[in-house]
Amino acid sequence: MLYAEGSIPTIRHDSPSETWILRSDPMLTIGRYRARRADTQADLAAAQHLRALSFLGRAAPPDADAFDPVCTHIIVRDQFTDQLVCCFRMLLLASGDATSRSYSAQFYDLSALETFRSPMAEVGRFCIHPEARDADILRVAWGGMARFVDENGVRMLFGCSSFKGNDANPYLDAFALLRNQYLAPDPWLPGIKSTSVFRFADLSHGDEPDRRAGLRVMPPLLRTYLGMGGWVSDHAVIDPLMNTLHVFTGLEIDAVPDARKRVLRAMAEHSAS
Repeated sequence: MLYAEGSIPTIRHDSPSETWILRSDPMLTIGRYRARRADTQADLAAAQHLRALSFLGRAAPPDADAFDPVCTHIIVRDQFTDQLVCCFRMLLLASGDATSRSYSAQFYDLSALETFRSPMAEVGRFCIHPEARDADILRVAWGGMARFVDENGVRMLFGCSSFKGNDANPYLDAFALLRNQYLAPDPWLPGIKSTSVFRFADLSHGDEPDRRAGLRVMPPLLRTYLGMGGWVSDHAVIDPLMNTLHVFTGLEIDAVPDARKRVLRAMAEHSAS
């Protein structure tokens, strides 16, 4: 949804009791970068162009879908150049009962998550400009996400973490690492729904993965999730439309180490001047 500057937006779901207040605009500054909610159609259009560039290449048309109107979009700009360097969207859900309405539910059987009784948020279309390399971009994005989570009482984050391309071979060390250390706990393990998947849990255990090589080719967002106690599905979905391999990724907020929570909340307290 898009809102006028200074408004207090509300997202209403199917039930009258499912009303979510997005309080302050998560405007944050770290270094030269500022994160804020997308408030205008121009903001959303810029995010859709960055998504297309990041996932599909320079010649691709803007990336837009039916989930955009029902999500809150966060954008990160370089304050010195005004260039958009990062964006993502958040879909609030009252509990696991609503996961069938998520983007991820198109590709994964999420019935195991239906018993999760607390608020959830799906993080989608997270991307950083291909030419941007500053670690502060990811920090300010996570700061905005942390504020969003706290203000809305979110107890689980989830989404699809994307590897570029449809060929798993460049990422075998990464997938073996996921198989060995980061599979979802049985109560939350997503089932297979897509007809085109790479079942990395079935990889041979004969050779130990090169951890450094695996982490090097892993998407930065996924590395961050895992470093905070996140987990993944036991298979990757091959998505020709987005030219990605993606794994379902979950993070229970209660599982985040206290030290990491303090860091995230400290970043979330960086307010714009």
